[in-house]
Amino acid sequence: MDLYYHIRSPPCQPVVFLAKHMGLELNHKVTSIYDPQDLEALKKVNPQHTIPTLVDNGHVVWESYAILIYLAEKYALDDSLYPKDHAERSVVHQRLFFDSGIFQKNSLKTVQLYLCNKPIPEEILATVKRAVEVLEMYLTDTPYVAGQKLTIADFSLFVSVCSLDMTKYDLTPYPNVVRWFEKMGTHIPDLEAMRKQAEADLKELLASMN
Repeated sequence: MDLYYHIRSPPCQPVVFLAKHMGLELNHKVTSIYDPQDLEALKKVNPQHTIPTLVDNGHVVWESYAILIYLAEKYALDDSLYPKDHAERSVVHQRLFFDSGIFQKNSLKTVQLYLCNKPIPEEILATVKRAVEVLEMYLTDTPYVAGQKLTIADFSLFVSVCSLDMTKYDLTPYPNVVRWFEKMGTHIPDLEAMRKQAEADLKELLASMN
């Protein structure tokens, strides 16, 4: 499988982390949408020209949440990552939509402003605080965000918290989040190196744009 991606891109990271967890072999095609040559190559497989984009034996999937579902359904050894049970699956979907609609975009705004040494508006900080509080609530009686088992929703929300962690966001008032965040690190091989690379590449990109 080919994965058009860049590790600095938060939407790409859950896919890379899930593939690492599952032990999938991907042909990583590092792609910058700001590079004309990379963009032209990407357009040939994805008319929306967004990353991540996965090409599996000619079948093309883009949008990170769709790729997470595809990989779990096709390549996982069982259905724990993406449950077949309708009730369990609905919880996974809700967590994914919570990340997509609220958490990811605001954590990304926060880290971009932080790395550019710009003030973070109070309304963004308030939204992020509420999102972390909701995540804390999700984890009150369960080890993972959608229940007793690790699912694809954990990978997407983990990246949102990684973005906050990059800003030195204080998570100590949220012990459930801290416990889960540390636990997630045990599920992803080579996580520390990938996170360091992501931060360095994101800083370099933002510096070039200012």
